Amino acid sequence: MPTISMFYGIIIRMYCAPDEHSPPHFHAYYQAHKAIIDINTCELTDGRLPPK
Repeated sequence: MPTISMFYGIIIRMYCAPDEHSPPHFHAYYQAHKAIIDINTCELTDGRLPPK
């Protein structure tokens, strides 16, 4: 899965095959935490990230 952004220790990765991964989303990784976030709604759909 390609990395598309890195900032403040957070890594954002996203597949580029829309037919295989619906609804559109990206993966966020921070230390031992990971989450999946819906692109259209910006809602967390799986996992969790620590508070600020």
